[in-house]
Amino acid sequence: MTKISEGKKLEKELAFSFKNIAKEEPEKLKDAIKFCEGYKEFLNKGKTERECVSYTEKLLKDAGYEPFEPDMSLSAGDKVYYVNRGKGIIASTIGKKALTEGVRFNIAHIDSPRLDLKPNPMYEKEELAYLKTHYYGGIRKYQWATIPLSMHGVVYLKNGEKVELSIGEKESDTRFVITDLLPHLSAKQNERPLKDGIKGEELNIVIGSVPYADDDVKNAYKLMALKLMNEEYGITESDFMRAEIEMVPSVKATDIGFDRSMIGAYGQDDRVCAYTAVMAEIKTKSPEHTTVTVLTDKEEIGSEGNTGMASEFLHHYMEDLCDIFGVKVRNVYRRSTCLSSDVNAAYDPTFSDVFEPANASFINHGPVITKYTGARGKSGSNDASAETMAAVIKIMDDNKVYWQIGELGKVDEGGGGTIALFMGNKDVDTVDVGVPVLAMHAPFEITSKLDVFYTYKAFRAFYK
Repeated sequence: MTKISEGKKLEKELAFSFKNIAKEEPEKLKDAIKFCEGYKEFLNKGKTERECVSYTEKLLKDAGYEPFEPDMSLSAGDKVYYVNRGKGIIASTIGKKALTEGVRFNIAHIDSPRLDLKPNPMYEKEELAYLKTHYYGGIRKYQWATIPLSMHGVVYLKNGEKVELSIGEKESDTRFVITDLLPHLSAKQNERPLKDGIKGEELNIVIGSVPYADDDVKNAYKLMALKLMNEEYGITESDFMRAEIEMVPSVKATDIGFDRSMIGAYGQDDRVCAYTAVMAEIKTKSPEHTTVTVLTDKEEIGSEGNTGMASEFLHHYMEDLCDIFGVKVRNVYRRSTCLSSDVNAAYDPTFSDVFEPANASFINHGPVITKYTGARGKSGSNDASAETMAAVIKIMDDNKVYWQIGELGKVDEGGGGTIALFMGNKDVDTVDVGVPVLAMHAPFEITSKLDVFYTYKAFRAFYK
């Protein structure tokens, strides 16, 4: 029998390290793979925030949720949902405890970095037809050139008819692309800083190369593209000004690696937390505290606007909910806890110099609890209190959920923000919890299936 030294005993008693789930419980990968099949479907069906809301509403209806009405009667176990302008959705299961004992908020965002069409996007140049874009959120512009793109969105025609677009998702669909220079002619381009490898005004999408057969037409290539769109969708050029059209990667969610342990897909920031939150919400039947699961919009551009968390849409929902039970909303907020469910940057060994390993999150170590985000001196951060950290960690430990702590890179390397500060400003104890992601904000992001599955388990435990 090997004798354990006093130092080893003391180290085991006092020191701490996060566990790799794949090492500790490799058999759990089978459960994670099964769970993530639904997640991949969610990603494929929800390439935009509107599509995510539509798909989520169907999931909620199938699970027995009823549309929320301010004058309805509610009791423990009832399930309701509310849609905010087609771009956000709130779901609740009424708890056994009074609202004044606090609710369990779980908030994720469903907008992702993308290319939006400009209000007047169509033009032609040197016998090619194009669409001009304006990028949305934090992207590395060079990553969006020479990849297949799909067109999604809504257009309101002059007669008021709503047209929904989804072009490029079916195998038989056409697709779109942004060109880049060939290496043989890119000597000057190679001298640009990486951030300017492709510039914003170069993110122009090729949509056609055949002219309308009429020598009297000045812009025959643009006209041909317009003609085809009009024949298929009834759209004219002025209708783009009554539209929200997003260009997103055509790629489908797919398994990554020989072991199929990871998922590669567009939009995992932050739809990975949205899906796990919604599935945890649906599975919650008789919670102690009322649950309020929110999928919100506009996080990638600061959460502004009436579908973002800087607006009052959640507050109004909470006011209506509190009125049903005859309580004051401020008394509910101050007793509540919120998970700002957003992703963190997974440690990438290829680019290790921007991470501080002792405070980085790692693939297969479970959901990341992020005490603070922000930049440099925690600017723009919620910075969760010791009490909030202790409460959330206790929930994870009591329910045997693997978790880890992580920051977003080294102190002065950059930073980022989430919706946590908006909930903190409402007098709600809030902390960030989410999945670590490789290649975050790229058109193709990577997550671990074990991390996705254990984030779902974490949310189940939070709602219990």
